[in-house]
Amino acid sequence: MINTASINGRRDSNLELFRIITMLLIVAHHYVVLSGLPPILRAHPLELQSLYLFVFGGWGKTGINCFVFITGYFMCISHITLRKFVKLVAEVEFYALLFYFLLLIGGVYHFTLKGFLVQFRPIYSLSSDHFVSCYLLFFLFIPFLNKLLEVLSRRQHAVIILLLLFAYTFLGSIPGVSVPHNYLSWFSVIYLVGAYVRFYPDTPLIRTHLGIKAAFFVALSIASIIVCTFLGAGEKIPMPMGKAFFFVADSNKVLAFLASLFLFCFFKNLKISYSPFINMVGASTFGVLLIHSNSWAMRNLLWIKIFDNAGFYGTHWMYLHAVLTVLVVFAVCVLIDHFRIVFIERPFMDWYDRHSSLIESLLLNVEDTLLLAMGCSKERASGDDRK
Repeated sequence: MINTASINGRRDSNLELFRIITMLLIVAHHYVVLSGLPPILRAHPLELQSLYLFVFGGWGKTGINCFVFITGYFMCISHITLRKFVKLVAEVEFYALLFYFLLLIGGVYHFTLKGFLVQFRPIYSLSSDHFVSCYLLFFLFIPFLNKLLEVLSRRQHAVIILLLLFAYTFLGSIPGVSVPHNYLSWFSVIYLVGAYVRFYPDTPLIRTHLGIKAAFFVALSIASIIVCTFLGAGEKIPMPMGKAFFFVADSNKVLAFLASLFLFCFFKNLKISYSPFINMVGASTFGVLLIHSNSWAMRNLLWIKIFDNAGFYGTHWMYLHAVLTVLVVFAVCVLIDHFRIVFIERPFMDWYDRHSSLIESLLLNVEDTLLLAMGCSKERASGDDRK
């Protein structure tokens, strides 16, 4: 993910802490929805343990918004470089290959040439179930979004945000109204909002009482999960999981958006001292996502075979099991990723820096070839070629 660099070059610990908390919420979401628990919850939605798990696992999409808010807030005044993109792709590919071979050795996978070659494809899908693929592709659009932001007045910036939120969030939160979208398009909306928070911090809505606003929308999200569960259970058993999570079921839903917005603004203004430990853990949060949600095989191994989430349902240990499992998974993934950063990423980026001129020259030649095929001259490729 993007480093949240502060003025003195050190990443701000307040937003790194925020990143840690949101990743814990995403892991908790996966604990519930990627295990053997959904069939049980659908069959017994009004049991106390079911209600607890609905609330415990209801924050995955809210957490995704939080991460992209951080990206928009910082990258709207920064520049995308090939080095940043290579670093991001290298991390994705490292874990794809690492766990492919580990699962292959463990007998979970059987080697096929197609299965091996697929590991070199960082972009799998643009659906809302593939955050990493969409984020990688979205990263390439950031320079063009920044160009748009340069020419927008404050009023124009606000109007385009309101129009997009009306289309994606207001309409998308009305039962019966279908608003198909993918993360690539939704990330652009969140990016524009994050940039607005950066450019116009005097906006009354995001300036005062942020803790109260954040707590209110978190509480409202919890209430919506419980109320929707009771309403859904009254209509049909087994109850579809989407009934309980309706207002937080996807990142564009109204409560997922508002809760993430005010949580982000609250932590942005939170005054805490610089903490090397918080920043070290925060730097590995993207790695936590890549590790524990690596593939369906990894998810089955983690949540079904190792931790047996569904097996603890109905026992007195379920509540403690849920919390401890999330903490253990998070901590182990952070340790793994810290070793990757020290022993793999740093040497690799040192190698890249030594050869960056050659690599960038080769890629620029490819870019020039493609642009020439589209009628753009080398001299005018970065300017306005319209006549």
